[in-house]
Amino acid sequence: MMTKEIHSDLPIPPGEFLEEVLDDLGMGKEELARRMDRPPNKLSPIFKGEKAITPDTALRLEKVTGVPAHIWSGLEAEYRLTLARLQEKKELEKRKKETPLIKKYCYNELASFHYVERKTKPIDKVEELQKFFGVTSLFNLDNVKRYQSLFKQNLNKRSKVSSEAIISWLRMGENKAHKIDTAEFKSPALKNLLPYLRTLTKKSPSEFQKKMTKKFADAGVAFVIVPHLPKTYAHGAAFWLNEKAVIMNTIRGSWADIFWFSLFHEIAHLLLHSKNQVFIESDKKKFISEKLEAEANEFAADNLIDPKTYKNFIKENSFFKQDIIKFADELKIHPGIVVGRLQHDGLIDPSWHNDLREKYIWE
Repeated sequence: MMTKEIHSDLPIPPGEFLEEVLDDLGMGKEELARRMDRPPNKLSPIFKGEKAITPDTALRLEKVTGVPAHIWSGLEAEYRLTLARLQEKKELEKRKKETPLIKKYCYNELASFHYVERKTKPIDKVEELQKFFGVTSLFNLDNVKRYQSLFKQNLNKRSKVSSEAIISWLRMGENKAHKIDTAEFKSPALKNLLPYLRTLTKKSPSEFQKKMTKKFADAGVAFVIVPHLPKTYAHGAAFWLNEKAVIMNTIRGSWADIFWFSLFHEIAHLLLHSKNQVFIESDKKKFISEKLEAEANEFAADNLIDPKTYKNFIKENSFFKQDIIKFADELKIHPGIVVGRLQHDGLIDPSWHNDLREKYIWE
């Protein structure tokens, strides 16, 4: 026959039982301290349950009070277990309050990309998110310096962008970046990398990703590609993890030329702007000043396509397919980048020459 254990929810410190024993013995606390050869102030926390009864103390109490040492140790163990159960109960209650945040922080998407373990119970999902973010509570995230500005902007109210989704997306990049060993960041090394990066625009993602990661690391930058998350509308980001520069890219909208423009855009932020800011490129929300965005856009455009060469090309006003391919070959870049630039500048219709543009698909 199985019996059900009954545990008290009331934590009773062994010190209370010790006081009863002393009353029966007609012994005061100071007398107990002298008989145990302990200072009275050392025993005071035991009476209050603030300090545990150690095996040594239990043996001394046995000699002085006649109550076996295992009784004192057992009372102490039960007291600590009861405290632990109460703390666990409090933690469960706290996690229950956090369950409405599960969807906001894109738990299902994070699980599908294996950033968190897939769980069934909501409180277990909360725990997975806590581990993912490295916090004891999801409510603590608004105290994390990197994320504070996102919460202050009240993205959910002012735009379709979700601050929680953006934060989850950034955290994916942080976790990947932490695993990349980089050299000390040096601006000249990153600048010298730009011509090489242009040549990679003609490579497939599987070819360029490994090469880029190594080249960027040598220049002091952790380069990571992470999946797109809903309600972020983000293409890329740049920020610093202490002294490590990080560039994040994602594949949103599939067009390769947008991917490369975003990459050069984020490089601009590392080279031109403050270390103290997180730069996020999003379709729906401006996270930084128009001036800084304009500077990064100009840098990306000019470093992907030489401005003087581009000016001479558009002067000809001949944008047939063979003209674009020839011009791209001269610059050693993918022709889709030229098409994307011409469409953006309004020189050709957005429906023209999209067969020259490449699409990337997340695998």
